[in-house]
Amino acid sequence: MNQNTNKTVLILGANSDVAKQSILQYIEKGFSVMAASRNTLSLEKFVQQNSLHSQVSVLSFDSVDFDSHQKFYDELPAKPHIIVYAAGFLVDNERGLTDFKDAQQMIMVNYMGAVSILNIIAMDKSNENLERIIGLSSLSGVRGRKSNFVYGSTKAAFTTYLAGLRQELKQRNITVNALVIGYIRTKINEGLELNESLIMEPDYVAKFIVNAGNSFTIVPNFKWKLIYWILKMLPESLVAKLP
Repeated sequence: MNQNTNKTVLILGANSDVAKQSILQYIEKGFSVMAASRNTLSLEKFVQQNSLHSQVSVLSFDSVDFDSHQKFYDELPAKPHIIVYAAGFLVDNERGLTDFKDAQQMIMVNYMGAVSILNIIAMDKSNENLERIIGLSSLSGVRGRKSNFVYGSTKAAFTTYLAGLRQELKQRNITVNALVIGYIRTKINEGLELNESLIMEPDYVAKFIVNAGNSFTIVPNFKWKLIYWILKMLPESLVAKLP
């Protein structure tokens, strides 16, 4: 019998390509999955196509409807062992600069929604099951660059929040991980001009989620690890020359 039988994962923003691959891989490891998204019809279709009805519960969750988050958590069918915050929203930097509604949506989905629901989950000390929280962040948040700093700032804030949450929850033996991700072949990146050699597949990234260890920062793919450290170390004068 799989050692993870009877353990439950809650995936928030479960309609993304990476999240759906994570659902499949968590099930392979013996977990039950609560998949939460605004678009429950798409999730229901995914569950039906993969014959997952006995292992996956589809739940309605809106990351920007902050007032609904406490009720959503209180009514979960089970207290989760693992939380994955995978909700995300992206527009190009020009739109983020010229249309505040787009910038606001990125801020609310990528950061505010995460803080709202994860605070509720983390502060429920009655949930003795909770052992891990994983947040999907981005290389865009490592340094401010002129091509994507509006989106990047939301991910930088999220990563900083997760770092502090990790310290807060350490005494309860709860691990917090930040998955710092580069380009993925997903819906959110459709239409963007990206370096094909750097694009990762959703199932590849999902493996790093499902097999997350004790390290706080997890950067899938050695090329992106190299880019991550270069970005961290570059002086500001050189960062300013990047696109």
